[in-house]
Amino acid sequence: MTAPDEFTRLSDNVIVVTGGAGFLGRAVVRQLIATGVSAAQIIVPRSRDTDLTSMTAVERLYEAAAERAGGGHNIVVIHLAARVGGIGANRDNPGRFFYDNLMMGVNLIEAGRRSGIEKFVQLGTVCAYPKYTPVPFHEEDLWNGYPEETNAPYGIAKKALLVQLQAYRQQYGFGGIYLLPVNLYGPGDNFDPATSHVIPALIRKCVDAVDRKADAIDCWGTGSASREFLYVDDAARAIVLAAERYNGAEPVNIGAHREITIRELVTLIARLTRFQGEIRWDATKPDGQPRRCLDTTRAKQLFGFAAVTPFEEGLAETIRWYLDSAHNQAPSADTIARVH
Repeated sequence: MTAPDEFTRLSDNVIVVTGGAGFLGRAVVRQLIATGVSAAQIIVPRSRDTDLTSMTAVERLYEAAAERAGGGHNIVVIHLAARVGGIGANRDNPGRFFYDNLMMGVNLIEAGRRSGIEKFVQLGTVCAYPKYTPVPFHEEDLWNGYPEETNAPYGIAKKALLVQLQAYRQQYGFGGIYLLPVNLYGPGDNFDPATSHVIPALIRKCVDAVDRKADAIDCWGTGSASREFLYVDDAARAIVLAAERYNGAEPVNIGAHREITIRELVTLIARLTRFQGEIRWDATKPDGQPRRCLDTTRAKQLFGFAAVTPFEEGLAETIRWYLDSAHNQAPSADTIARVH
């Protein structure tokens, strides 16, 4: 394992955060500012203005960053922008998920290499792991099989960027690192039922059922699959710690080292949202990857990261945010069950 060989003082750099206006990106920007980076040093390209699948647009982005940096190369890129979604979105858009995620990363890394940037932080995905990876997932398992079929195009596109970073480190000395986060959740998540991941989708489903006084909800699969979830603020802290303290070639898992089945998750969300009706399972729909839980030893050893947010507490905060912000009603003590 390659040990970190230098400390990156983020406050001395202009920081480009792709996806910085998104769910995880906003949390990373907050964390950067909390660690001493001024808002004036942070560039957040917006998709409406900068198409990261276009090399020309990426080159213009780096030119703007260099100008902000005073013409120098003191630029750190944290690449969070991605085309993402749940199982349904992945099944409906495999080509788009593959192309957009691959080309955004390829362009940013290649143009960054040519521009001589200080450091590049690439977010991978737990979907890159083989479908039947033994639990807990170790980084060495990454190439031991094919990903789960419903999100393989997305996972393989992201995994190809690890190969690019390692090749560029070997040939050009490019300072790129690669992080593998588990499924994220928290306030500000995407609650659109067409594209959301499992936690916001289930929260919305249960809250809507309570509103409609429905006596049942329908859930995909059998509920037997397991997942690990990481609170968004914990993920942001891990990313900033890695950007500062890690400069190695090996991928690093980012997670909470806590596994829960989807059936258990639905039961927990139903309790927290006060939904008391029947939970029906549609076994004709896919479960996705059978199990997901990461070994997070490497993150602790290399840059001192460990998740700190209790899962039920994080879920309760996410539900409060949805009720208050997205659902347009103030939460009450009767709406959210107390977390013990």
